[in-house]
Amino acid sequence: MNAPVDVSFFARAAKPLTSYRKYWAARFGTAKFLPTSRAEMDALGWDSCDVVMVTGDAYVDHPSFGMAVIGRMLEAQGFRVGIIAQPDWHSADAFKALGKPNLYFGVTSGNMDSMINRYTADRKIRSDDAYTPGDIGGKRPDRAAIVYSQRCREAWNDVPIILGGIEGSLRRIAHYDYWSDKVRRSVVVDAKCDLLLYGNAERALVEVSHRLAAREPVQQITDVRGTAFVRRAVPEDAWFEIDSTSVDAPGRVEAHVNPYLMVSDQAKANGATCAKEDEAQAVAADAEAAGAQALAAIRARTAGADPAVKPIAFVANPSVKLKVPPRDRSVIRLPSYEQVRADPVLYAHANRVLHLETNPGNARALVQAHGEGATARDVWINPPPIPLTTAEMDHVFDLPYARSPHPRYADEAGGHDGATKIPAWEMIRFSVNIMRGCFGGCTFCSITEHEGRIIQSRSEESIIKEVEAIRDSVTGFTGTISDLGGPTANMYRLGCKSPEIEAACRKPSCVYPGICSNLGTNHDPLIKIYRRARALKGIKKILIGSGLRYDLAVQSPEYVKELVQHHVGGYLKIAPEHTEQGPLTKMMKPGIGSYEKFRQMFEKFSAEAGKKQYLIPYFIAAHPGTSDSDMMNLAIWLKKNGFRADQVQTFYPSPMATATAMYHSGRNTLKKVRRDVRDDDEAVDIVRGEKRRRLHKAFLRYHDPNNWPLLRDALKAMGRADLIGNGKHHLIPTFQPLTDGSYQSARRKNSTPLPVRAPGVAGKGNATAVAAARPAVQPVKGRMLTQHTGLPPRDNGAGTAGRAPWNASGNGGRGKNR
Repeated sequence: MNAPVDVSFFARAAKPLTSYRKYWAARFGTAKFLPTSRAEMDALGWDSCDVVMVTGDAYVDHPSFGMAVIGRMLEAQGFRVGIIAQPDWHSADAFKALGKPNLYFGVTSGNMDSMINRYTADRKIRSDDAYTPGDIGGKRPDRAAIVYSQRCREAWNDVPIILGGIEGSLRRIAHYDYWSDKVRRSVVVDAKCDLLLYGNAERALVEVSHRLAAREPVQQITDVRGTAFVRRAVPEDAWFEIDSTSVDAPGRVEAHVNPYLMVSDQAKANGATCAKEDEAQAVAADAEAAGAQALAAIRARTAGADPAVKPIAFVANPSVKLKVPPRDRSVIRLPSYEQVRADPVLYAHANRVLHLETNPGNARALVQAHGEGATARDVWINPPPIPLTTAEMDHVFDLPYARSPHPRYADEAGGHDGATKIPAWEMIRFSVNIMRGCFGGCTFCSITEHEGRIIQSRSEESIIKEVEAIRDSVTGFTGTISDLGGPTANMYRLGCKSPEIEAACRKPSCVYPGICSNLGTNHDPLIKIYRRARALKGIKKILIGSGLRYDLAVQSPEYVKELVQHHVGGYLKIAPEHTEQGPLTKMMKPGIGSYEKFRQMFEKFSAEAGKKQYLIPYFIAAHPGTSDSDMMNLAIWLKKNGFRADQVQTFYPSPMATATAMYHSGRNTLKKVRRDVRDDDEAVDIVRGEKRRRLHKAFLRYHDPNNWPLLRDALKAMGRADLIGNGKHHLIPTFQPLTDGSYQSARRKNSTPLPVRAPGVAGKGNATAVAAARPAVQPVKGRMLTQHTGLPPRDNGAGTAGRAPWNASGNGGRGKNR
């Protein structure tokens, strides 16, 4: 039996989740689904809810949905939890549906930031929402966390509001907002919540809930890690404030105060003068200037002359030790909201400081002023939460989830596969989350800001137990587990070899610019889980659809062999993101050489297994640090390797991400932020404006005739007209076909489901009748289509007529494998 031993040696001096005495309402037992109406509350025998959760997502009782995890976690602590999912926000009436909560409102916009959920990277409104029944858009407001909090306050102004979720995590300090193109205040100020919980909030929310249940005022709960709140000033009880409100600006060091000039100072203060002191001061100034000239002359004489002549070296006195304030009682004052709003350089500085304070082992509290004068308020951010232990992770994922959407979303047949299907649930319906966290540190990703760098892994027994539960209880299961993963599939049980180093490290990534020598890269525990899971009775296939860090994977050829030969459904998506060093260094991604090494291993092990399998690489256009030449070289690489991408990912500046700070400030926040740019690597080429963003996207889709006029003009302007021609070595042709402005993929058969053969139609011998019996079939709304690459359709052995859509393998969607 696999004991739940932590792979990380990170010190977890925190009260275990299961050590709290249960609240008295535990006597009501466990609900099949948490109630969403008064009728459901009555059926459970409840007269009221202790906690009412408000979410922008449909209620799916599954451990991949944050609201279900929090609700079940609090239920296990004995609290009565009700859920108000996707309420009508135009009035407070919908927020009164479950009555007045006894303890607090818990508010979240859902599993995604509401603005990212609603708008594309081009700021266009989406017509769909994967977290809504029927994939219907517009079921949540813009900036849902703020709107929901306001309506909760209108419903009952004396009930505390606790804000959480990804939107709260990414907006906990003053942040650049891509959609309004300005810096906005902390969501704590705008939402007027009593407490913000950022990151994975189980530990913090359980503690806060029990303290509120013990009648402790929410205003006094200021010592919980992973929380943010508003306070008027830094408390004076032994807190050390570190001023970081400005960037370092080296210059002339001010002279020490001279006690012998006090008479002169007093005379000047009285409007008089002391001639002798003034004369002495002038003499001193002349002496200082003469000394500077003499020093310059000495340097000129000794430069390259006598090696015996050396400058004086000042050595620190070892007996004098400066006492550094304790980190747990230190708070860093960031530049105020007004400062970062007016000065992009200060914004870059504040963002860098925040990212340096993300390790729970050494992070200090942060404070940022909002407002001036009598209205000034400080947003206080406590250090990140302590990661969960393996036993606590097992407890969270072993809770009694129904693993399906709430019955209120059922279609006419009583299921969830018809018009009311929830695409986000469909994607993870047969998947298992095995870990949390990511130490990759990709600058465009927000995982670090939310889940952190410390890997939190479940035990093998807990994972296998969930696979068996899916096999035995989930409707529609056909034997294929679509994913065993998490933020990154192959970081399971990986961590630092030294607890001291792990607790003290401030690096943003453990794998960039290379894999840290202190990082363990043993994939054996993961290989063991893969093999054990696929050997279970009733399990036909275990696929891996989560992010794959291929530079880590190549450290274990045995892992790559196991993955390629048993867990790839014909195609494997990975995301090198780019081929050029300029953008890669701003992304903190490995070079294309790592991809090539993985590709060689992939092809080798596929050939050994006698399988035709393909890698599909994903790339980002318009990322900070990307020049037009970089995109041109990427397009050349794509054509040389025979890739044609339809689904192009353009850089999306999410709140608080490192790349977003680069986008807003034009500075490289991976380095020390200075007022003046001293080298080329401190300034970042920013792709702004619709025209240039379109050009970068066009380079990724060099094969689309609609992009050829734009690319021809750009290549001529760049002096690369040699890439225009009709040969195989040219990027785009000289001719221009007539187009209607749309793009038709060459892989139509693999982008839409194939129609089913009509009953009674003959087989191979009657091909014409078969074709006639197959009416045109449109893609199902909400179903993600294949990434078109020009590769041949996948043969999964199911036969032509019964072939499932590509995304049924669980590898559909945006290329998450990194």
